[in-house]
Amino acid sequence: MRAIRLHTFGPAENLVCETLDDPTPGPGEVRIAVAAVGVHLLDTALREGLEGGPAPLPELPTVPGREVAGTVDAVGEGTDPAWLGRPVVAHLGMVPGGYAELAVTTVDRLHTIPDGLDAAQAVAMIGTGRTTLGVLRCAALSADDTAIVPAAAGGIGSLLVQHAKNTGATVLGLAGGPAKVAHVRDLGADLALDYTDHNWPVLARRFLDERGVPGATLVFDSVGGAPGRAAVDLLARGGRHLVFGWSSGGPLEFTDAELAERGITSESVLGAPMLARVGGTNPLRTLETAALAEAAAGRLVPTVQRFPLAEAAAAHRALESRGTMGKVVLVP
Repeated sequence: MRAIRLHTFGPAENLVCETLDDPTPGPGEVRIAVAAVGVHLLDTALREGLEGGPAPLPELPTVPGREVAGTVDAVGEGTDPAWLGRPVVAHLGMVPGGYAELAVTTVDRLHTIPDGLDAAQAVAMIGTGRTTLGVLRCAALSADDTAIVPAAAGGIGSLLVQHAKNTGATVLGLAGGPAKVAHVRDLGADLALDYTDHNWPVLARRFLDERGVPGATLVFDSVGGAPGRAAVDLLARGGRHLVFGWSSGGPLEFTDAELAERGITSESVLGAPMLARVGGTNPLRTLETAALAEAAAGRLVPTVQRFPLAEAAAAHRALESRGTMGKVVLVP
């Protein structure tokens, strides 16, 4: 099979396309003929060899990738043969191996791809979609909310905009560059602004004033940095700052005194806080199932940008330079 392998931590160019032996599923496992594999910012950090993130650094050489969709083409000992030929999607967890034409995983990680979704859309929802729904459990949006989404053209951001509009909330979406701003507008945002324009906070304040509201009630922050800070500055008293990433390089920091004076809260919602709100014995699987159902029903439509598997390095470079929209997916 063809696969993308990383032999040395470093730049995107270290991702090389090689021919490897086909993997064989063991007991309780299946092999998936991969039709789409998700690319995540976490993948770029692991490729660089950055420690301290939510996943440990892999042993080298490694085949990156943890989100795959395709068709089951082989089953291991004791695995129900009814899985053969079934279109499936799976998050591989802490086990990499997705950037390949074939991937092996355990049966308990499989979801049958719902009718109406292709493999790339399913991959977008199994990882990015589940995170989005987890964040939304923490947000508990209502029609009375005015939400700011600083990375509204991204994989999570585009889903947040859609959900907020489905709820009846007012949405201010931020994105970098005219094409992304136009996409955010097409998603239904009430106001779409270019955060590379230093004047965007003035335009946002004018919009809020015209609506007769003292400020936003919620900021969905995966960016941090200057855009995140400017968004938080637009919060009204009682407003909430939900943090689930900091693509600008680092999270915003607030003192207790500053939060009290502003009358706002700031909460990191990834990990334990999010999973606690979901509950149950397997909260991640609960979110995966719900995300796929939302997409199958047409309530959430993932934005997907596809790259050929052999161009994994180009996909990484585009993602790191903010040159992509929606979920980045590799197609063998």
